[in-house]
Amino acid sequence: MNTSHYSITIQWDPRDSIYIASVPGLPGVKTHGDTYQEAMTNILEVLDMWIEDAQKHGETLSPPKIYVA
Repeated sequence: MNTSHYSITIQWDPRDSIYIASVPGLPGVKTHGDTYQEAMTNILEVLDMWIEDAQKHGETLSPPKIYVA
């Protein structure tokens, strides 16, 4: 599956001075980084692992959601 089709949200957390990254369409796919780039790298890694694990266990993946700005 192509992980680039899933929307990713990255937000700044001023309390902890980190970037929080998540995938709104997939439960539990969330991570962080000290920089925007680190958060993006981490979320892509977590997303790949999440999808791989779901497929290994025969789970049906939610299709990527389309968000219109």
